[in-house]
Amino acid sequence: MATLVFSAVGTALGGPIGGAIGSMMGRQLDTVVFGSPHREGARLKELEVTTSSYGQPLPRHFGRMRVAGQMIWATDLVESSETLGGGKSGAAITSYAYTASFAVALASRPITGLGRIWADGRLLRGVEGDLKCGGTLRIHRGHADQTCDPLMLAAEGAARCPAHRDLAYVVFEDLDLSEFYNRIPSLTFEVLADETFDLAAIVGDLVEDVEASVPLDGFLGMTCDGPLSGALQTIDQVIPLDLDAGPETLVIARRLRQARSINLGAATISADDGEFGGASGFSRDRAMADDKPVSLLRYFDSERDYLPSVQHASGQAAIGAPRAIELPVALDADTARTLIERNRRRADWSRERITWRTGALDPEVAPGALVSFPGIAGQWRVLEWEWRHSGVEISAAREAPLTADMPGRAGADPGRINPPQDLPSAETVLTAFELPLDPTGGDSGRPRLLAAVSSAGANWRGAALFADRGDGELHPLGPSGRRRAIMGTTLTGLPASSPLLFARGSGLEIALIDPAMQLASATTRQLAEGANLLLVGDEILQFAQANSLGGGRWRLSGFLRGRGATDAAAHLPDEPVVLLDGSSVALDTAIVGTAFDRRIVALGAGDQAAVLAPVRASGLTLRPPAPVHPRATLGSDGVLSLRWVRRARGEWVWQNGIDVPLVEQVESYLLGYGPDESPIATWTLTQPRAELSPALLAELSTLLPGSVFRVRQQGTHALSAPLTLFQLT
Repeated sequence: MATLVFSAVGTALGGPIGGAIGSMMGRQLDTVVFGSPHREGARLKELEVTTSSYGQPLPRHFGRMRVAGQMIWATDLVESSETLGGGKSGAAITSYAYTASFAVALASRPITGLGRIWADGRLLRGVEGDLKCGGTLRIHRGHADQTCDPLMLAAEGAARCPAHRDLAYVVFEDLDLSEFYNRIPSLTFEVLADETFDLAAIVGDLVEDVEASVPLDGFLGMTCDGPLSGALQTIDQVIPLDLDAGPETLVIARRLRQARSINLGAATISADDGEFGGASGFSRDRAMADDKPVSLLRYFDSERDYLPSVQHASGQAAIGAPRAIELPVALDADTARTLIERNRRRADWSRERITWRTGALDPEVAPGALVSFPGIAGQWRVLEWEWRHSGVEISAAREAPLTADMPGRAGADPGRINPPQDLPSAETVLTAFELPLDPTGGDSGRPRLLAAVSSAGANWRGAALFADRGDGELHPLGPSGRRRAIMGTTLTGLPASSPLLFARGSGLEIALIDPAMQLASATTRQLAEGANLLLVGDEILQFAQANSLGGGRWRLSGFLRGRGATDAAAHLPDEPVVLLDGSSVALDTAIVGTAFDRRIVALGAGDQAAVLAPVRASGLTLRPPAPVHPRATLGSDGVLSLRWVRRARGEWVWQNGIDVPLVEQVESYLLGYGPDESPIATWTLTQPRAELSPALLAELSTLLPGSVFRVRQQGTHALSAPLTLFQLT
């Protein structure tokens, strides 16, 4: 471009010698500004990934682009281990986790910030700036006064750590690699360099004394990773540019910048034989249509996470592979379609050429100028001119009319992708509790502790669990996993009921933490097989009917109460509800301890503070169930015979003709008369029976008339709930 203009100007002012000097000046400007003519400009490439290669140029980014970057610094992987278990419950399990700290260079000019970050195609950082895994991200925007990164400074020392001024880069500190198979993932970054940009922003960083205020309509982002000539050639493919090397300022402008075309005079006839035009002084022809015109535009689609996309120009398809424009620019689909349509129409008009001889030398008629010829319609753009003894010979191409390369809004479909979900980090919901003994689960002398861990958001990625034994010190229990427990709270109350009856008429409304969570009804047979176990407060019950009320609200009915020897007491609104479907996390009781004020602590990525939960139904595993089937017989001799049937922890299925096995070390019962908390008389028995004499009954009736006898099974670790046997009159 510059060589042509300087040559023309030099010839006009100084003849052939001036033209040669102008050509030399033009070539020097080309080399300095545009780079070596043997290097090609930027080309559209598939999305790359972060690499670390010496000698690679750091690109300049404009607008908003998705780029890979170059890794410029890294530490070794840091290994951390955590050992869980190892007590009486079994072998210890040691888990290992790895983190990495590294820096990635993004741009050789300042940026305003970062948008999303993709790691192995998944979102590592969302639009709101939240990291989807553990670690810290620091952004250095590349200004001339930026300071050293504190982590790099601490690792390398002040003498060896540069501030990387005028270089935009990011530093990841202790990035959790567990999501990426314990390796540094392939990263791409959404770089936010400018709100808007034009050609002057692209050219002005590299060339002084240049005027290039050309709006780049529809350009949402652009990357320049080569000489300026590559960027100009890229833009010139879709937005034709004119370059004018004036005496002091290089002017780059969009074509059709003239207010009106220059009217040329009549053509001059040459008397020399063999000259063009003959008696007319001009010649006009129309080149044949290209058998393979440019019909494709490849670009980065901003609506598809900057993935490469293609738009086709309308018209008949050419035979063979079509020619394409490689435009490494972020566009939307409609803009890309408009650009390729304009290019196709301009190419059709420019096939018409004219060669004109004039006797007048007009300095305004320079390459790139718009001219009009007498008697010939339309405007023409000067391609070149030559000053000869017979006159000034001008070669021009037909310029498309202003509206000819403005296609209507044909509409373009960017296509559809399945982008990774960018959901805010969800907060953790936690309930800790004990369950009754499971005879298949191991040691009958260890509490069966579990934690129901869940969240209202499907993007919840689990939480780390800790035990607080009551002293405020946190002891790690391991990860919760990502499976969400079905949890909620009660909306209405539920009256107390006998655990021996099927409560058909009772109803309970609950609200689940996520409306997407589901409950299902169960038949009587399924209930008998253990379906629909629900922890409500400290009670375990089963429900037969589950009816959705919408918005995560459910009405439950048809209850079997007091399952697993729990107390079928009344319930109030806002009590925790957990579906016991196997999704809860088992906890190591040796770590949790036995303190009355022990708590379970959860901390997830979306939690602003630690989530605390006391252990509900504490002691339920080790407490034997209350005896059943009380019988009291007052004999003719006045002797009161008391009988009952014992039950056992973990043995919830009755089998006819078979006594339940004794889970405790010895069979023992505590019989008391009087208030449950402070009976006036107690007896320790080894059999499920007692014989009380008339004299004893009379004495007890005198001391506390009208009170009752109650019995508890005395287990190895705890007493059962009382069973009422008989009331004295």
